[in-house]
Amino acid sequence: MAQQSGLTAEMYQAMVAVIDDRMQQISVTRRDYDRLEDRMDRVGASLERLTEAQARTEERLHELAEAQARTEERLNRLEAAVEKLAEAQARTEERLNRLEAAVEKLAEAQARTEERLNRLEAAVEKLAEAQARTEEQMQVLVQRVDRLADTQAGMKGSLLEMTYQRRAGSYLGPVLRRVRAWVPFELEEELEPHLPRPDYLDLLRTDLLMRGQPRDRQEISEIWLAVEVSAVLDRGDVERAVRRAGYLRKAGYMALAAVAGEQATESAKDMAGQEGALMVLDGSIVFWEEALTRALAAN
Repeated sequence: MAQQSGLTAEMYQAMVAVIDDRMQQISVTRRDYDRLEDRMDRVGASLERLTEAQARTEERLHELAEAQARTEERLNRLEAAVEKLAEAQARTEERLNRLEAAVEKLAEAQARTEERLNRLEAAVEKLAEAQARTEEQMQVLVQRVDRLADTQAGMKGSLLEMTYQRRAGSYLGPVLRRVRAWVPFELEEELEPHLPRPDYLDLLRTDLLMRGQPRDRQEISEIWLAVEVSAVLDRGDVERAVRRAGYLRKAGYMALAAVAGEQATESAKDMAGQEGALMVLDGSIVFWEEALTRALAAN
C-alpha cells in the first residue's frame, strides 16, 4: 500500500505520528475551550449578580442622597434655631446682667434698710423701756387716784349720810311727819333680840334707819325706812335696801326700802320701781306710793 500511494513505510509512520500529535493538540485545545466557556458562563453569572448588586447599590446611594438632603435641610433648620437661641441667649444674658445690677442695688438698699432697722429697733427698745417705766408710774398714779377717788367717794357718801341724817325731816317731810334718823348701831339693843345673827349683822351695815308717820295715811302710826345713801345710786344700792327692809319687817316693824343720793342709774330707777323702793334724788321723792303699797302688802 505504501508503495502504491508513493509513500514509504517510514514516511507513512512519520505522518501518522504527526497526525496523532496534532490530534492530541486539538483535543487539548477543545478541553481548554470548554473550560474557558464554563468560566465565561460563571463570569457572566457573576457580572449579572454584580449588575443587580450595582443597581441595588445605586438605589441605596439614591436613598442615601435623599436622606443626606433631608439631613442637610434639618441641619439648616437646626442651625437657624441655634442661631435664634444664641440671639435669645445673648438677650437673656443682657437681661441677667441688668438684673444682677438691680439685685446688687437692692442688696445695698437692703443693707442700708437693715442698718436703719437696727437703729430703729434699738430706739424702740429704749422707748419700750421708757414706756414700761411710764406705765409702772401710771399704774402707781392710777392706784393713788383710785384710792383718792374711793376716799373722796367715801367722804362724799359719809357727808351725804350725815346730811340725810341731820336733815331727814327736810328731805322726807313731804311724805312723813316726825321724821327721825339713826345709824343702825344706835338701835342694836332694840333690834338684836328679834333677828338671826347674820341678818342682824347685815342690818347693822345699813347706812341709815329712819322712822316717821305717813302724812296721808293717819291710820298708820309709824313706818320704818332702811336707807342706802350714795352719790350715784345703782342696782346694788336698791338690792341692799330691799333686803334690809325685809330684816326690819322680820323684826316686827312695818318697813320699806329707800335709797337716797344725787343721781341714779337707769337700772337703779327701773329696779326701784319694780321692787317698790322709795327713791330720794337730790331732794325729790320718787316711788313713794309704790314703796308704801309694798310695805303694807308685806305686813
